[in-house]
Parts: sequence; structure tokens; C-alpha cells
Amino acid sequence: MPDIIQLLPDHVANQIAAGEVVQRPASVVKELMENAIDAEATSIKLIVREAGKTLIQVIDNGKGMSQTDARLSFERHATSKIKKAEDLFNLHTKGFRGEALASIAAIAHVELRTKQEDQQLGSCLKIEGSTLISQENISTPTGTSVAVKNLFYNIPARRNFLKSNTIETRHIVNEFQRVALAHPNIAFSFYHNENEVYNLVTGNLRQRIVAILGKKTNEKLVPIHEITDLVEIKGFVTKPEFAKRKRDEQFFFVNDRFIKNSYLNHAVSSAFENLLSGGHFPTYFLYLTVPTNSIDINIHPTKTEIKFDDEKTLYAILRSAVKHSLGQYNVGPILDFDRDATLDTPYNLKDKSLPNPRVTVNQDFNPFKSEEQKSIQFPYHREKNREWESLYNGLDSTGIDFKSETVDPGLFSEEKENSKTYQVHKKYIVSSIKSGIVYINQQLAHQRILYEEFLSNITVKDAMSQQLLFPLELSFNKTDIVLIKEIKTELESIGFLFGEISNDTLVVMGMPVNIIESQIPSIIEHLLEDIKNDIPNTSFSQVDIMAKSLSKSLAIKTGTKLDLKEQEDIVNKLFLCKQPDSSPFGKRTFITVNIDEIDKKFNN
Repeated sequence: MPDIIQLLPDHVANQIAAGEVVQRPASVVKELMENAIDAEATSIKLIVREAGKTLIQVIDNGKGMSQTDARLSFERHATSKIKKAEDLFNLHTKGFRGEALASIAAIAHVELRTKQEDQQLGSCLKIEGSTLISQENISTPTGTSVAVKNLFYNIPARRNFLKSNTIETRHIVNEFQRVALAHPNIAFSFYHNENEVYNLVTGNLRQRIVAILGKKTNEKLVPIHEITDLVEIKGFVTKPEFAKRKRDEQFFFVNDRFIKNSYLNHAVSSAFENLLSGGHFPTYFLYLTVPTNSIDINIHPTKTEIKFDDEKTLYAILRSAVKHSLGQYNVGPILDFDRDATLDTPYNLKDKSLPNPRVTVNQDFNPFKSEEQKSIQFPYHREKNREWESLYNGLDSTGIDFKSETVDPGLFSEEKENSKTYQVHKKYIVSSIKSGIVYINQQLAHQRILYEEFLSNITVKDAMSQQLLFPLELSFNKTDIVLIKEIKTELESIGFLFGEISNDTLVVMGMPVNIIESQIPSIIEHLLEDIKNDIPNTSFSQVDIMAKSLSKSLAIKTGTKLDLKEQEDIVNKLFLCKQPDSSPFGKRTFITVNIDEIDKKFNN
């Protein structure tokens, strides 16, 4: 029987490795930026075109590489960080496996330009699909520039699985933010399709967070700092009143490396217990420094998961540190829940004695004076105010009955008997029909009504808008502002009016008539999250997602008590919809029970 096991060719092995390392353009951004950081760069520039499908270029001013190192960097498992197996458990750098450049070069066109400081000329390598095309000496600045073009050009199946440009760009922005937040001592810049997205100067951690998420973030931050023998924790959490319905602003860094860890996330969430309303999540930027031999970062290809030696102790320390900071800055609850802080004595008046209040009394006041004496004291005499009585001259005393009108109690009972709808458990509306009874889910039915109204307003006619007495200024990060500008026209067609839109703020001048001002921040926040998570390629589908998101945010919720008029209004509007039997998300809005089914229940 012939042998069937054989070694894979290098170019096939590289493509298999690329499947682990390069999942999408954002993976390339992460690997190249981490290599630049390992090269001790103080300034890193990221250039992206067409969401990374056409070009991803990272330029740094780091140490650079020699001609030999430049060529070896594209070989599999070629690394400068690992010399023996024990080094895997004592890592201080980002990249260490030596698979990144080899995997990227296997599925793209790569051009590398690099020069060391003590060299007069640098090197330029061009590689396509793991094949070296050329290597020559060139004049180039100190540092390294890696340009990755035509990603997945030789694996069309992988390229077809990429999402829309907007989604891929969002993933690139997320990776850029994670790297930039981990290294505030490095200057970063980011350009997409020749447009500047970020230009971050060096600074401290708070300055970097504010530069990325907007200037309004500064007032929301609560600092945290705790040092123990096991771990040093520093960073910030946001105040509970600024909690969001999304988790995309939760950052854990271990030894300056971004990680995902649901166990530690639960520790932070438990520290906010009883401080957050349902469905809201805290925002945090937490940096943990632990001994390198107490963690294993080689358990996942993307190196975003870490295994700790003593997770339980780390959990307790992290939870305690967050609770301590919330209490220290008067964010957490106190023992005296009835205490009103506004009634506390100001610090500068704490040791001062206050004068007794003075009471003044009118000595000439006499409540037993006669009516005539009183009338003389007041400037308005009774006679001067009798002109209004002339309005009734000539009227028959029987013409007007000034007695209070008696209400016949039978009117209400009759209305009760003839009522067509009833609310059950503040969740369902029950109404009788010819064949039996219909049960309507009030929340899902209202979603269908609002959904079709918003679709009509966006695509056919403009909705009414109500002007705000005072313009409302909202803070967003730069990527959200870009998305708001893209959907601005659609938002205005449903009733929103906007003023100035800057890099991190949005001024709302008006809103649709069916919402209240306090709902505006959460509505726009939910809308942006829905669009970012599932943005399609066609503008019509984007309008559909907007209508669904707004209908979900504004629909009456289960547990809302409705009066008779509101119940009938939902029933009437629901059955005027084009698809009354399902909500915008495919759930049934009502069910019917006919008389025969009811009779069977009693006959059994």
C-alpha cells in the first residue's frame, strides 16, 4: 500500500497559517502596528484605502532592519524574541511567533522599506504570494514602512467572505483604538481614503482616552489605582449615570496588551451592582501589570486571550479596587440613604457660628378692625370692580343654570359595557371580533405601527418636527460622528433637526413629535449601534435598519398601562398596516381564538 502522508509545500502551509493570523484587514493592521511598537517607534502612521482591501500601510520611525533581517522576517517562525522554550513564559513584546509577515505575504502583495539609523541606504523587498519578486537598496528614512496591497488576491473565496467597507473599517478602527490606548507615550495617526481619522499626540492615559472618545469623556472618568504583590491596577471607569447599552467601550490591558476576559469583566460589573439600570453596562479602561511568568498568552492565535495563574484572587482585587474608587469619589452608595448632600454645611463655614435669624413684626396690624376701616386701607374699592356685573343685565334668571351639572353614573357603566378592548397584565390588548377574540401584544404591535410610519416618512414624506427650547449638545467619538453625517438626511426626514456637527459633538435643534427630549441620546446611541453591527451595502437596506431601530426604541414597553383610547388607537392603526400580523423583527403581533375553541374548553 503506498504512503499517503506527505509534507505540504511552503506556500500552502503559509496560506493555512494565514487563515489563523489574518482573518480580515483589521488583523493585518494589528500585526503591523504591534511590530512597529516592538521596533521602539515613537511615531506610527496608519494609511488605509477601501477598508484595507486595497491598501494597508504602516510607517514607523523605529529601529529598522538590516538587509538580512528584512529578508528573514518573511520566513515562517523567524523571530527575534524567542531563543528557547522558556522564553514563551517571559514575554515583554507584542509579536513573538514569527508568523505575521510570512502569513500576510502569502495572501497579498507586500512591499517592505526599512533602514537602520547607522546605515546610509535601506532595503526594499517586494513579495507576492510568498514569492520574492525583488530586493534592492534604496534611499529611505530611518524606520520601517510595510505596504500590504490586494489582500486575499489569490484566495477569492476568503475575499468574498469580507463584509461591507463600513463594517471592515469599523474593525480597523477598533484595532487602532486598542493599540493607541495601550501606548499613550507613542504618537499615532490614521488616514482612511486620504481623510484624517485620528491624529494622536503623546500624553498621559487620560489625555489619550479623551483624544479618542471625545472631550466630554473627561468629566465621566473615575480614576483607579491599586498596587498589590500580585497585580498593579490603574486606569479609569466611568460614572454610573454615563453607562451605555453597549459593551464596545470596555477595555482590559494586561502588560500593555489588549485582552478579552469575561471573568474579569464580571468582576467590574459586580462592583457596579445596584448602581446601573437594567440593560446598561459600565465603560472602563483598566490596565493590569502582572509578572510575565504568571500568565500564558500563547493560548489563542490572535493573542487576545490570556490565562492567569490565580484568577480568583485577581477577581477579588479588581472588584475591590473598582468599588473603592467609586466610594472614594462619592459615586458608590453610602450607608445613610436618606442623606441629602446638598444640605451639608460648606467646608469654609464649618467652624463659623451663624447669627440668629431676625423676626420682624408689624406692630400696627389689627385683625379686628371693621370692614370700613379695611376698605379705606386698600386702594381698590369694591365699587370700582362692579363693572363686570353689568354683563348679566337683562338676562332672565332662568336662562342660565349655575348649579353644578350632575353626572349620570350610567354613562360610564354604559361605556364600560360597550368597550371593545381590554388590557391584560399590562402586556396584551384583548378585543372581540366576529369569529371570537384577538390577543394583541402591545409592544410588538406598536413596533409594527412605528416601523411603517418611519419607512413612509423617510422614503415618501417628511415627518413633523418640534423645535427644542434649548439646543441639546451630545458627545460622540469620531467614528460615530462620521456615521451620523452619513445618515443625517434620513434622520432629518423623520423629524430630527441638527445644528453644528464637529469632530466629537452633535447639536440637536429639533426632534420628532412622538419622542421626548430625554430619549434623544439613547435613541441615537441605539441607532448607531444597530447600523454598525449590521450595516448593509444598499442604501435602502440601511433605511430599513434605521426604521427598525427607531421603532424598537420608541415602542411602548411591556408593563405600560394604557387607557381605553390608547388601546383602541393601537388596534385601529395595527390593522391599517401593510403587514399587521408580524413585527419588524418577524414576531407575531396578535393571535386569534375563535368561538369553537372556547366552546371546546367548556365542553371537555
